[in-house]
Order: sequence, then C-alpha cells, then structure tokens
Amino acid sequence: MFLKGKSAIVTGSTSGIGLAYARLLAAEGAHVMINGFGDAGEIEKERAALEAASGKALYSDADMTDGDAIGRMVAECRDKLGGPDIVISNAGIQHVAPVEEFPVDKWNAIIAINLSSTFHLMHHAVPLMKQAKWGRIITTASAHSLVASPNKAAYVAAKHGIAGLTKTVALETATYGITVNCISPGYVWTPLVEKQIPDTMKARGMTREQVMNDVLLDAQPTKAFVTVDQVAALALFLCRDEAQSITGANLSVDGGWTAQ
Repeated sequence: MFLKGKSAIVTGSTSGIGLAYARLLAAEGAHVMINGFGDAGEIEKERAALEAASGKALYSDADMTDGDAIGRMVAECRDKLGGPDIVISNAGIQHVAPVEEFPVDKWNAIIAINLSSTFHLMHHAVPLMKQAKWGRIITTASAHSLVASPNKAAYVAAKHGIAGLTKTVALETATYGITVNCISPGYVWTPLVEKQIPDTMKARGMTREQVMNDVLLDAQPTKAFVTVDQVAALALFLCRDEAQSITGANLSVDGGWTAQ
C-alpha cells in the first residue's frame, strides 16, 4: 500500500472513470474524498467501501461550476484527511450539436465544469503541495485534447484547454516535487459516453448501433472501448515515485486513435 498516509481528491468520482480512480487509490492506502452527483444511497455505499479499504473516505457535494465551493472542498480535505497530496480532476459533462445550434448555456456549463473547475482545483491545491514538497496532479483530458470531432465544439475546446493548463502548471511546479499530467482516454464505456449517444443519433440521423460502431469505435483501431480500470491503472502509476520525472505529459489511452 504505497499511498498509505496520503490523501486524494477525485472530482466527478461517483461513477465511471472517477470512481475507478478512487477505488485504486484507496486500495493502495490513500484516504480519498470523492465528489459528484447521483443517488445519495449509492454514493454512501461507495464512500463506505472506500473507507473500508483505506481507513477513511469522505464525500463532497461541491459544485464544479463554483470556484469558491471547490476551494472549500480542498480546505475540508486538508482539515479532515490531510494534504491533499493527490488531486485528480475528472468532472465532465457533454453536449453534442453543430456550432450554430450549440446552446450558449451548454457551452458555458461545459467550459466551467470540464475546464475551469480544473483551474480552481489546482489554484487551491498547489500551495499546499508546495508546502509539502510533494504532489500529484492528474487531469482527465481526452483524445479530444489532441484531435477534434464534429458537433463537440465546447468539449473539444475544453479538453484542448486542459492539455495546455496541464503543461503550464507542470512547468510552474517542476522544482517542488510535484508532477502534473493529463490522461487522454479514447472512448471509454461510461455514463457520459452512453448519454451522448441519443444526441449523436439525432445530429447524424443514425441508429444506436450505428453510432456505437460507426462513430464511437470507428476512431479506435482496436475496435474496443477503453475500460475505466485501464485508465485508472495509469493514474495510479503516475502517483508512484518511479513516475517522478513524468510531468507535463499528455498520455493517450485510446486504442490507437491518435496514432492515425
């Protein structure tokens, strides 16, 4: 349990990739604060399981569109769990529509949750990590941090922004024992991906099966969805001492998508 004594915040972690991150961190001994929305009973069940694995786990309902709430979440982690030593910014939403039809409120929400929340998390966590002279910051970007797809203006813009923000903060923290990296998955079978299928069906006039096979998996040479555990395993490695020299990197887990 190489993370025993460490604490972690994982945003967007009540399901999907974020929950997989939290489970692996807890399994290695880290006290974990999860965050996100969902059924209160299910969230408590997951929090209790994480606590059973690591000794302590908390849930924060901080709104990822609210920078002050994110600051309070970091302070709560500091006061109740210590650190935070590890922060993983994973909260995200999606909307699919042509740019001329893209609702302005959807644009604003996606930029706030997928990009600005990461800035706020770093803004509040980096000073604490600098004091400790150790830290791991991991952002969940996307293959869309490197390439684009039609009808995803806000998402692609946010994920390109995540890649740039990651590089910048990596340079700013390079001499403090802190690493900052982003993981760019391809299509992972998560609730976020599943929810965008109806919008893509409408936008492209396709059936569900056509969207899955001809749109989603068409981009991935492996013709298979990435799993949440594959993404989380990379994040866990980035927390190891052996990964100390990996910083400012954008690491693809995309079945070969961006190799094309």
